[in-house]
Formats: sequence, structure tokens, C-alpha cells
Amino acid sequence: MENIYHIKSVADYFAWRNTKPTHPLVGILDYEKTTAYPDYSFDGLHFDCYAIFLKMAKNCKLKYGGGAYDFDEGSMVFLAPGQQAGISYDPNYVPKGYALIFHPDLLLGSDLDRKMKSYKYFSYGVKEALHLSEREQGLVLSVLDKIQFELEQNLDKHSKKLIVSNIELLLDYSLRFYDRQFLTREIPHQGALEKFDVLLRDYLSSEKPQKYGPPSVGYFADKLNLSPNYFGDLVKKEIGCSAQEYIQNKIIDAAKEKVFDPNKSVSEIAYELGFKYPQHFSRLFKKQVGHSPKEFRMLN
Repeated sequence: MENIYHIKSVADYFAWRNTKPTHPLVGILDYEKTTAYPDYSFDGLHFDCYAIFLKMAKNCKLKYGGGAYDFDEGSMVFLAPGQQAGISYDPNYVPKGYALIFHPDLLLGSDLDRKMKSYKYFSYGVKEALHLSEREQGLVLSVLDKIQFELEQNLDKHSKKLIVSNIELLLDYSLRFYDRQFLTREIPHQGALEKFDVLLRDYLSSEKPQKYGPPSVGYFADKLNLSPNYFGDLVKKEIGCSAQEYIQNKIIDAAKEKVFDPNKSVSEIAYELGFKYPQHFSRLFKKQVGHSPKEFRMLN
């Protein structure tokens, strides 16, 4: 069994870094101000808190899914409660950057609590980190500075609202920066989308649908070494529809070709495309095309 350090609270993460937070539900750790090394005897960290890491030093690697990935200078990674990150120890690495750790209880009763699911980058992989320009780094640091300012004041009735509002501001800017990253990394993303198209065509023309069912977003994300959410957002930005909608459109294109074969029944076509129940196939076909498979065959 893996040797995992369980971070149930903000204080737990700070304790692992040999320091203490000033607030029980939120804290910012400046790595340059923590001289003591954390305990590297653990294989990884399991979070029950939200964690946002801004790394500003070179030669840092983080483990994700069994592999080690470069966590470049000026990169951000986001973790949500229930996620786990591995630990990669390099004795020559000098940490520089910040960690913002906050417990879900901090958000209770706030608008941000209801918005958290919209920040899908919390489930992106470490290899899909947000890479910041110098200006973007400066903006992120200014927001962290505002949060730190509030943490250093005597708590009053305004403290929670201001802290949560600035966390929301940071998350909204990160959403914008990820949209920019999808555009500026267009060439490698185009390669991934072209490969996705080839994989999808190969899947539908093989016996895989009959063995494993209709193609899924998770299947192709795994083949492209991307997290499902990052892959879905990439497809949406580049193509304009969701990955699931794109897959369904391709299934219908393949179905239209098969419908023209008079020797095949609708049930046979449905099974060839991976549908367990023909009525599910007919329902999707009519929704997409406007006619049932039998009606489409007769019309054409």
C-alpha cells in the first residue's frame, strides 16, 4: 500500500512544510520563507483541501499518473479535494513560488461555492499546467498579495468576503489564461485533434464498438495522454462543440452509410456501432437527423 500523507486541513499542509498558517481555513505559503525541508519519505499527498501552486523556479518535477512531468518556471497547477499528487525529490532543487491552500468550508454560503464546478481545470493533470507570461505572473502575484494582506489583519466582518472574492478573482483570471493557452499552443493542439480524428475513424471502422460499446471521451483522452476535462475543453475551443457531440456526429455519419445497405437491419447496424439496445440507436439517429433510420433509408 502506498505511503500517503493525508492533508485534511490547511494546517496539515503547512505542518508538512514545517510551518503554521495564520488562518484555519486558508493560507499562502511562500516557499522561499520556509527553510526546513518537508518530509520526503511519503510517496504522495492526498488533499481534502483546494490547492493552487505557482512555481517560479526551474527544474521542478511533479508526479502524475505514474510519470514525472516538468513543472516549468511560471506554471500553475490546481488540485481539488479528493485528488492526489506524487512527490519527486531532487536534493539540488531550490523551491521558489507560492501555494494557496484553502478548505471547502471557507466557501460555504458564498457565490464562489456554487461556481467551483465551473473551474474544470481543477481536474486537469499536472502535465496540463497553466503556463503564465510575465504580465500574467505579475497579476497572479498581486492577487495573492491582496489575500495575504487580509490574512495579516485582525479578522473582522469583512475578512471572509474579501478573501473569498480575491480567490474568485484569481480563479476567473486563471480561466481566461487557460483560454489564451488553448490558442497560443495551437500547433501541438492541432496534432492532438488530428490524431483524435484518426483514432475515432479507426475505432468506428473496427470491431471495437461491438466489443467495448460506442466510443467515449475518456477512451480518446487516455489515448492522447490528456485528462478528460482538458481534452473536452480543447475540443470545445477548437471545434466549437463538445467532444461527446463530435463523437455522436461521427457515429451518425457512419450510421448513415450503413443504413444505405439494404441487407442490414436497423438492429444489426445498432449492434455494429456498439449500441446494446437498438431503440437507443434509433432515438439518437432521429434526434440528430430528424428521421428514424427506416425513414431515412426510404427517403434516400
